[in-house]
Amino acid sequence: MIKENNVRDNPADVICGRNPVIEALKSGAQLDTIYIDGSGGSLNVIRRLAKEKGIVVKDADDRKLTRLAGGASHQGVVAEGACGEYVSVEDILAVSQNKGTKPFIIICDEIEDPHNLGAIIRTAETSGADGVIIPKRRSASLNATVFKTSAGAASYVPVARVSNLAACIDQLKDNGVWIYGTDASGTDYSKTDFTGGCAIVIGSEGFGISRLISQKCDFMIKLPMLGKINSLNASVAAGIFMYEVLRQRSEH
Repeated sequence: MIKENNVRDNPADVICGRNPVIEALKSGAQLDTIYIDGSGGSLNVIRRLAKEKGIVVKDADDRKLTRLAGGASHQGVVAEGACGEYVSVEDILAVSQNKGTKPFIIICDEIEDPHNLGAIIRTAETSGADGVIIPKRRSASLNATVFKTSAGAASYVPVARVSNLAACIDQLKDNGVWIYGTDASGTDYSKTDFTGGCAIVIGSEGFGISRLISQKCDFMIKLPMLGKINSLNASVAAGIFMYEVLRQRSEH
């Protein structure tokens, strides 16, 4: 929760200060993202340890660190604890294998708003999706806001965090998964067959699917827009697509 002065009320999910963050890294604590202002000395040690453990490091200014730390002394570094563990893409593919169904996966391409990611995970859980895939960079992650917005669904939906989304898509294709991008230039979603293995790509809130990922898609699908507004919130659009997949598969 954020106060009006942009300071967190309950920064219980963060670790502040250079030595505490270093010890957390050494202990193997579940850290999601480390925010650093500056370089040199122990900050470089933190960057190195984080890289070794595959933890995302983002540069941030003092104002952001102060907000994340809830006003506590941060010494130029704040680490956010992971509220859940990430799985591998293989783990997500194994879900459908174990159920005896075709893969049904959601790919979030640079969804940076944690409320949108949480809402997408919530709908993924209720519509029976096997899992959600997000990139390590330029994406919201499994933080406290995502867990709260998902209404607990983040505890049940496997989430994979990958360093190369394009390579991940190639891996899915090798496992018989068709990739469906979402864009206004695509085919009406209601006229698209989702009964085979499918992964639906949801683009960022402001820019949609990136060019590279768009080129990786097998099909492009769209929602009909009859009003004066030509787009929907990312999580709302994702929900419509997911329930179309569920509807079609329920009829087979």
